[in-house]
Amino acid sequence: MDNSNESIKYDCSRGCAVTRNEAGETECNYRQGCCKLEVYDWLPGVGQEQFKDFFEVRFKNTRKGIYVNNSGQTIKTGDMVIVEAATGHDVGIVTLEGPAVAHQMKCKRIDPATAELKRIYRKAKLFDVEKWQEAIAREHETMIRARQIAAQLGLEMKIGDVEFQGDGTKAIFYYIADGRVDFRQLIKVFAEEFRIRIEMKQIGARQEAGLIGGLGVCGRELCCSNYISTFQSITTSAARIQDLSLNPLKLAGQCGKLKCCLNYETASYLDAQKRIPRVNGPLEFQDGLAYLMKTDILKEVMYFSYDQGSLANLYPLDASEVREIIKMNRNGIKPESLIGEPEPSSPEFVTAVGDDSITRFDESRRKKRNNRGRNRSRDKKQNDKQ
Repeated sequence: MDNSNESIKYDCSRGCAVTRNEAGETECNYRQGCCKLEVYDWLPGVGQEQFKDFFEVRFKNTRKGIYVNNSGQTIKTGDMVIVEAATGHDVGIVTLEGPAVAHQMKCKRIDPATAELKRIYRKAKLFDVEKWQEAIAREHETMIRARQIAAQLGLEMKIGDVEFQGDGTKAIFYYIADGRVDFRQLIKVFAEEFRIRIEMKQIGARQEAGLIGGLGVCGRELCCSNYISTFQSITTSAARIQDLSLNPLKLAGQCGKLKCCLNYETASYLDAQKRIPRVNGPLEFQDGLAYLMKTDILKEVMYFSYDQGSLANLYPLDASEVREIIKMNRNGIKPESLIGEPEPSSPEFVTAVGDDSITRFDESRRKKRNNRGRNRSRDKKQNDKQ
């Protein structure tokens, strides 16, 4: 068994892999695609003179920023660098360079001529990486202890994550709280307990889900931890527009709020609903009244039935045909009947239920075995006669 992979520690919250070489020295390598909210560089190796000294440096989870390189050292994507912080210095990973940084600055409305950007001091040395890893090793224990202290003080808050600065002198405590929290006593206890500078940063439930990560009911990674950086307001009207069941268990995500994906197709449904007529009452036919039972919004098909209390016999009509029938009813004209309308087409998908059953070949094997037994007995009888 190869034990080389056992010494590798993958830190997906920062997007790197930490190993120790034969000399016992700590090595940290950038793993592109591992970290959350990554920006893909479509122009690798392409230089741009105007933005040659600007780099995107990311830290834990989704915290990242644009820094300027005044050190004169050659810096590229994947390098560990020491950057300027409010107090002391921090350690980060360079994740973007070149024209891609210019695009990010434009999206964040950062003017390179007037913006006061923090500096990149130098590349990280072995001593810096070792000290950084020691600070990271304290994060989980610090978070557990911080939760205990907050509970002892009776504060209605939840500490979701802790991020240590690269030099180990400061920590950011990410917390969730419904109301206002008095931190005066809490910060004093934290400072005495952990011997570091404290920064409290409030986040929402969706931001916490993005920090922690996970898989949604769709089987894919949570959108908030994958690519969403700004959260839009979501209401139940988005579910009503898409004719979804207003079931809180199905509409809520892992954060307890309405799913962000409810907004994805809302615009398409709004556009399709403009072409669907409003039916305020039953349609009048010569053989009776037809009641609207359900509507396929995207296909623009409306289903009617002569029996208002049953979904057994449904007759489909295109939205354009329903609009014409409504005009005819207003003019006192009644079409003949719905029964002559074509039945709905077969479903466009084929179910695969049962294809992966482990017993799906048992019957055929049994038949083959029976046939083999019959052939053997027949051959035996023929040999006896001879």
